[in-house]
Amino acid sequence: MGAEGTRGRHGGAGRGRRRARRRSRIRILTAVAVPAALIGVVVVLAPRWAGGDGAPAAAAASKPSPVAASRSPTPSAKAGRGAKPSPSVKPSPTRIPASGPGTFTTARADTSSSGRYAYRVEVEDGSGVDPEEAADRIARILAAPRGWAQGGTRTFHRVASGPAGLVVRIATAATTDRICGQGGMNTHGEVNCRIGEKVMVNLKRWQTGSPEFDGPLDDYRALIINHEVGHWLGHGHETCPGRGRPAPAMMQQIYGLKGCVANAWPYDENGAYLGGPSVP
Repeated sequence: MGAEGTRGRHGGAGRGRRRARRRSRIRILTAVAVPAALIGVVVVLAPRWAGGDGAPAAAAASKPSPVAASRSPTPSAKAGRGAKPSPSVKPSPTRIPASGPGTFTTARADTSSSGRYAYRVEVEDGSGVDPEEAADRIARILAAPRGWAQGGTRTFHRVASGPAGLVVRIATAATTDRICGQGGMNTHGEVNCRIGEKVMVNLKRWQTGSPEFDGPLDDYRALIINHEVGHWLGHGHETCPGRGRPAPAMMQQIYGLKGCVANAWPYDENGAYLGGPSVP
């Protein structure tokens, strides 16, 4: 029993010394490993600190690791998720009053021209349309070779006072409806009319054209004048003469082209009348 007890005490002491040596080695390895880990962190993070999001092109050219890309989204990716796009700036549309005072300003006479038909141009006050500028446009339409002048067959001259067999008025929708209504016509706040010697041009149509007319606004203004002056000259409504052909100026093109091509003029380049079947 004494021999067995002596060996046990010596064995326990040896094991204690070995455990102490192992703990010492662990402390030494830990002391070495921690600085190494810190150095590793510095090596990994240093390029990010140096370059940031605005790294030079050479640094940006190197392919980032998937981990780095997932942790550090680029500025564009951040903006795409969180930032709202700035609203686009749209031009302010021309304000078109729906009604006016019912009073008119008359454009000056054109003393440089003379013609068989005297006409006057009047623009409703407050409409935003310059009477002189509108009168010049109307003069060009009436004198155009493809218009009712037909190369000099009919001639017009603008007056500011005195007798005028034709009066072209540009007016708000409400005023147009009221005056056209005196002749029993309902223009619905949308279209033009001719009543007696007066051609009433709806301001909305003069300023915006028609969604059915595929052409510049100046051409649609020509159609307005040619259509209503055509009525004044005694022409009735006409319809499309065939698919792909020019729509007659006397066709109500605002209600659809029925297969024809939009056209503003009563005559073609050779002086031939661009007509169609009469509408009862």
